[in-house]
Amino acid sequence: MSTNSVFLPKFIRLDKSTKTILKYGLGTVLFVVLAYLIYRQVKQQPDLDEAYRVMRQNLTFRSVVRILTVQLLLMLVNWGIEAWKWQLLVKRLEAISFLRAFRATLAGVSISITTPNRVGEYGGRILYLKNKNKLKGIAVTIVSSFSQLITTIIFGLIGLAYYLYYYSLSAGSEAVMSAGWEKFFVVLLILICIFTIILYFRLPWIVTLFEKIPRLRKVRIFVAIVARYKPRELSILLLLSAVRYVVFSAQYLILLRALGVEIVWWQGFLMNCVIYLALAIIPTFAMAELGIRGQVSVYIMRQLTTNTAGVIYATAAIWVINLCIPAVLGIVLLLGVKIFREK
Repeated sequence: MSTNSVFLPKFIRLDKSTKTILKYGLGTVLFVVLAYLIYRQVKQQPDLDEAYRVMRQNLTFRSVVRILTVQLLLMLVNWGIEAWKWQLLVKRLEAISFLRAFRATLAGVSISITTPNRVGEYGGRILYLKNKNKLKGIAVTIVSSFSQLITTIIFGLIGLAYYLYYYSLSAGSEAVMSAGWEKFFVVLLILICIFTIILYFRLPWIVTLFEKIPRLRKVRIFVAIVARYKPRELSILLLLSAVRYVVFSAQYLILLRALGVEIVWWQGFLMNCVIYLALAIIPTFAMAELGIRGQVSVYIMRQLTTNTAGVIYATAAIWVINLCIPAVLGIVLLLGVKIFREK
């Protein structure tokens, strides 16, 4: 029985065709609209010709090979850390090798890229677990994602504090909220951060919640695994999440510099923290994700640079390197799983 049929009232349940239309149709429309807005912003850049000249000057054949090599290596480190996190967590269920955890992680990326906010990642990873551990594996994967979310919120709040000190979300002709809402938004994020950290180190509360809700009680046994993790294990997980965060942030900063976006690295890092915080908050469809990333990046990075074209191209490149390439590799691995099962 699907989650949709269990938890949603009858008058708001969606059939398969409606969900498909919403997922791909709405996502495609959003992508087209956002792509057009991005195109207009790039064309309106006052020094666009100079920006392209700098790009051509920086991107020689040798430099492109060097940059791509570094980016691909960092991509492997990025997802390797995520695989390591998952391997450490899933050992409570069964012992798996790092290579198997890495394959499972890439398989999760390949499935998640077609789902809203990449929730399909859980389904891809559990294919590499024994049948008896698959449902428990979903709970384990949620813990891994939870640790990364907390890291994103913490770094995001640090970046947002810097942003609001020097700039503002409520000033200028393109203000996104009033001054009052800006303060409320910051306080809300701080409270959410505190709550998520407390909940993260008190995972047994989740099991208690499942026991108290009748509809969830029957699957309580599958989430009980999360209560077994000790604070030390969860702290190590947070540390690995922070290292991973620094890695994919460094990827973006390297691409910005390569495409002629001249910014101070630590300022770029703090602004990038705000971008990732915004992307964690905004619901996204797979088809529209690149457009949303581009719009958010241009809005935040405009405080540091007028090179809109460089920001857009760096955003698109990091999306391809960190998501599309791993997704393609994951699809190949998923085919291998299917072939293996058929044999």
